[in-house]
Amino acid sequence: MRIARFTTGAEPQYAIVDGEPGAEELVVLTGDPMYTPGTVTGERIKLTEDVRLLAPVIPRSKIVCLGKNYAEHAKEMGGEVPDMPLLFLKPNTAVVGPDDPIVLPHYAEDVQLEAELAIVISRVCKDVSPENAEQYIYGFTCANDVTARDVQRQENQWFRGKAFDTSLPLGPWIETELAHDDVHVVGRINGEEVQKGHTADMVTDVATVVSLVSEVTTLLPGDVILTGTPAGVTTINHGDVVEVEVEDLGVLRNPVLRRQ
Repeated sequence: MRIARFTTGAEPQYAIVDGEPGAEELVVLTGDPMYTPGTVTGERIKLTEDVRLLAPVIPRSKIVCLGKNYAEHAKEMGGEVPDMPLLFLKPNTAVVGPDDPIVLPHYAEDVQLEAELAIVISRVCKDVSPENAEQYIYGFTCANDVTARDVQRQENQWFRGKAFDTSLPLGPWIETELAHDDVHVVGRINGEEVQKGHTADMVTDVATVVSLVSEVTTLLPGDVILTGTPAGVTTINHGDVVEVEVEDLGVLRNPVLRRQ
């Protein structure tokens, strides 16, 4: 089931996304199904230009990211996969939705896309085993862990390189269940494919990621975990259009802007 957050000009609402690509309709729900059981209102809205999709979740607590979780990406970054999975945080102020601009920070010249599968947490989660992790997953969405690479390379801490406003597009919706475990993760710039990986190539799989993070911090409903990016991270520039596609899930598209 696909769950979207949207607006037609008023307050954000939630809906089930129904229909084939290009002919989707939004089946409107009451409330926020992330925190309270949503019920169908009976209203159906065609997904047209009059409807703006928003980031499907704005984490109230945190976004935890996994670094160097694909061996080929670790290699292109000039290193090996770390012995201990590398974790870092992004603030919820980094989140934007589909078609929102990625605003390049003034202090960086080399900003790159990182196409990723993101996990959305459904309920309080602490010290869970990989075998039980699925019970705590609400669903999945596309993510772009936009990174100021030149700044990241200059500093031991990644805050300035990873945490700037608009550095985490999410969307277009949450898929509550992927059709299979091994899905493609693709990144494109202006329609040209620059990244392509398979979640089966992740060093640490989805269930183990959730378990690992829950050992460190209590995960709360609506928290998001990013699972790492495949090789092919590429510089984005003003005027580009960036796409992240996750098989069975959808396409997240964002323009790139540098303010003068």
